[in-house]
Amino acid sequence: MRWKYVLHIIGALVACVGMTMIFPLAWGLYYADGTATPMMLSMGITVLTGGVMFFLFRDPEASKSPMSHREGIAIVALGWFAAGAFGGLPFYLGGTFETVVDCVFESLSGFSTTGSSVLTNIEAVPRGILFWRSLTHWLGGMGIIVLSLAILPFLGVGGMQLYRAEVPGPAPDKLKPRIKDTAVTLWKVYLLFSAIETVLLMFGGMDLFDSLCHTFGTMATGGFSTRNASVAAYDSVYIDYVITIFMLIAGINFSLHYLLLKWRPSVLFKDPEFRVFAGMVVFFIIVITIAVYAGGNYPTVADSVRYTSFQVASILTTTGFATADYELWPGLTQAILLFCMFVGGCAGSTGGGMKVMRIMLLLKQSYQELFRLIHPRSVSHVKMGKTVVQDDVVSGVWGFFILWIGLFVLAAFIVAGTGVDVVTSFAASLACIGNIGPGIGGVGPTDNFAWLPDTAKWVLTFCMVLGRLEIYTVIILFVPEFWRK
Repeated sequence: MRWKYVLHIIGALVACVGMTMIFPLAWGLYYADGTATPMMLSMGITVLTGGVMFFLFRDPEASKSPMSHREGIAIVALGWFAAGAFGGLPFYLGGTFETVVDCVFESLSGFSTTGSSVLTNIEAVPRGILFWRSLTHWLGGMGIIVLSLAILPFLGVGGMQLYRAEVPGPAPDKLKPRIKDTAVTLWKVYLLFSAIETVLLMFGGMDLFDSLCHTFGTMATGGFSTRNASVAAYDSVYIDYVITIFMLIAGINFSLHYLLLKWRPSVLFKDPEFRVFAGMVVFFIIVITIAVYAGGNYPTVADSVRYTSFQVASILTTTGFATADYELWPGLTQAILLFCMFVGGCAGSTGGGMKVMRIMLLLKQSYQELFRLIHPRSVSHVKMGKTVVQDDVVSGVWGFFILWIGLFVLAAFIVAGTGVDVVTSFAASLACIGNIGPGIGGVGPTDNFAWLPDTAKWVLTFCMVLGRLEIYTVIILFVPEFWRK
């Protein structure tokens, strides 16, 4: 492991994070809300630290040899924790939170696009800080590393190792021969949809500031809002449906969006994962609409469809926005939404959870085993559509599933050990490792995470990064063999 090289690259990533603070600084100056000084200090500390690391650990000889797989993993995992730590500076220096754990929790909740919050009164927070809070979503959605690959040429060496370690999904799509071009392409698609949603939200009555902040939360499937009541504060059918549509767009593989923009619409319906995802959305909306309307939660079918479709899209894509308190809905609907929390969005999307593709592969492999019991001499393979899935991918999915469930349960037990009730402990752990945001119980859609003990917050913060980096990239750092030559 070439530690100087690893710290050299992490320094560049930290400096990039610092430079993005210029945008909330501009909003702070515009609104004159008192955040300009803490934002400038945060930006200066972050850029300076990153720059010192970059030049101090620079080794011209190291860049001549390819980046190893272990180095790529170390850079991504440690880079994300570094981004979370420095991203918490504006909250600390701006006086938003008094404790380090709250600052880091809110920062990594943003970067990991989880959306769980320890803010108790969002509307009392200065605009400059709120913009930074939402911007962390947008940066983390498509990926800090992927962004760096797109704009920093010197990260092109060994870029595929970084890309594989960060991009969610069993097998990351490479759209272009060069990994830098793939990163640029993904960010162009991300920017395009973000711009379209911002304009549409402004047509619905939001100002530019709120439109940008809610677009960041939507396209990154993060869920940070500028209002205490989240999207429900606007009480607009138009805004609800615009955000619903873009949450679903963000929950679909961005490689498919790229191909769709290349005038190849058939790729959507040929993709087996998209078909299952779309089928789940439609089925769950129909079932929950019937349940909430029959249960008398809403007076009309139109209202039932409006609130149901929004909440299904929000939970299934792990965005976390809320327009209704689903804990007041019938038990069946809550069970369905809990299932949605486990599944999450598509591979290659900004959504969290286990991903639809993994669930499909697990079910197909399980059926394959049953088939072999009936036909022991048969030769068959797991397929996604017409493509045969390699055995190492299938085994990797099983390993991910076991680790995901095991770490989720372990985190829930630790949180419960701090004095939190069992339901809330499991819901909070699921919400964080699945990058969902709100859960049920004491961390439901009308609650937040501020009241949890500090130990629980640290555990849940770690879970957020675990979920965002797909478990392996972080947990492998604790395997002794990783550090041996």
